[in-house]
Amino acid sequence: MSTILLPFDGSTNARLGVQHVIDLSRKDADLQVHVLNVQTPLPGHVASHIGHQACTDFHREQAVPVLAGASRSLDAAGVRHTVHWEVGDRASCIAEAARRFRCDRIVIGTTRKNLLLRMVEGSVVNRVIALTSVPVEVIAGDVPSRLERFGIPAGIGTGLTALWVATAD
Repeated sequence: MSTILLPFDGSTNARLGVQHVIDLSRKDADLQVHVLNVQTPLPGHVASHIGHQACTDFHREQAVPVLAGASRSLDAAGVRHTVHWEVGDRASCIAEAARRFRCDRIVIGTTRKNLLLRMVEGSVVNRVIALTSVPVEVIAGDVPSRLERFGIPAGIGTGLTALWVATAD
């Protein structure tokens, strides 16, 4: 039996990961899938004012509907799965969950990005690969917007040029 961790945030690209797992299940009827949604922690000053239970309730209210989308698709395809949600750093939670559930691999859907964008934006996928010993299968989704493809690199180039000019004086 193969065990897969499927990080899922509800995005279109994450749904491509779900579809890929469904396709894999057609070849491996014993496939076991752990679907994981990772919630970003609330800022400390907010969490301290509303308390631990309210934070937990809030994160659950955010995660459950997201996980339901993946669960419906997997149920319809007859794929055995369990859903989980955690709060914390996405990459760390994904790597730790893969270890804890003894997963054979991680399947993650993501946006197509060039190396510069991944470095600037702090790619979760790159960090997961760095943090885990489990193979990571990346399902590339949509092409990034024009702003992401051209605007961000142009902005970085402009910023570096301005810095160079400022230090040249």
